[in-house]
Amino acid sequence: MRVLGIETSCDETAASVVALDGTAAPEILSNIVLSQIEEHAAFGGVVPEIAARAHVEALDGIVEAALADSSVSLDEVDAIAATAGPGLVGGLIVGLMTAKAIAAAAGKPLIAINHLEGHALTARLTDGLDFPYLLLLVSGGHTQIVAVRGVGDYQRWATTIDDALGEAFDKTAKMLGLPYPGGPNVEKAATSGDPRRFAFPRPMKGSAQPDFSFSGLKTAVRQAATAIAPLSDQDVADICASFQAAVADALGDRVGRALARFRQEFPGQAKPALVVAGGVAANRTIKATLETLCSEAGFAFIAPPQKLCTDNAAMIAWAGIERLRAGIADENTADFVPRSRWPLDSVSAPLVGSGRRGAKA
Repeated sequence: MRVLGIETSCDETAASVVALDGTAAPEILSNIVLSQIEEHAAFGGVVPEIAARAHVEALDGIVEAALADSSVSLDEVDAIAATAGPGLVGGLIVGLMTAKAIAAAAGKPLIAINHLEGHALTARLTDGLDFPYLLLLVSGGHTQIVAVRGVGDYQRWATTIDDALGEAFDKTAKMLGLPYPGGPNVEKAATSGDPRRFAFPRPMKGSAQPDFSFSGLKTAVRQAATAIAPLSDQDVADICASFQAAVADALGDRVGRALARFRQEFPGQAKPALVVAGGVAANRTIKATLETLCSEAGFAFIAPPQKLCTDNAAMIAWAGIERLRAGIADENTADFVPRSRWPLDSVSAPLVGSGRRGAKA
């Protein structure tokens, strides 16, 4: 089984071919990712119109490169899988419409993939993980804890009630005059900072409500920076280190509650695992905190390689394979409309942000 995956949900244009041969381990035959960081850096964040135009210009060449690198022709591909949401609707339109055209021209099935499902299933691609397991998804647009019970079977246990963690990193970086993207640059500055200098709040820590919140922490950073302006390089480093420490502490508290709940709800799982995915999963301080937490709780800690944690098409192709072999690929995908909002768990009620476009993810 060979699936061509296409990913254009935000500011990466990506295509990949993933293969699964019987009981053998899956193989990523190609994984091409073109980042748009330079196009958006001057604006301090992703500009949707620029992102969509960049996808239009690059996607055909990226798909051709992915097929060439895989040594698989389009005729030999069994299906086309494309991200159909959630994300920036302009980019989603480009990727899904391209996939529809390729599928129609080549006579191949088309599978519309929820971007979050791609992240949720990546650990099965890289580590062969069995269901069920716990997922912490931390990215620029999402901060969630999800019980992954099977393909298409997800239960959201926690989400952010305001900013996503990656968004908080980016906004903190912008307030401190650090370049975009914020996450890596905040982490870099924090290496020479004092994490004890600023007593930033640990949002939601100790709360019975299982969710996340980062808006208040971001406000505290702004107030601290304003109070001591103009900032020296050491001031910036200390604020970054203190911010990062607060984030890791708050995440640890929230995840610790979820680990305990997982033990209660899945007592028969002899080898429970926590999977961490999304761009923020690359942060070493956060990763070390979660590794320690898992070790103490008797959970395996799994973080896919960084190139598969950030947005990529291999995870989309793999999600397509998972759906094909589970027999749950949609038959009417040719009529599928891109969704800027598409919760992975369609049962749990959204906390905030529900409107005409539907619930936030």
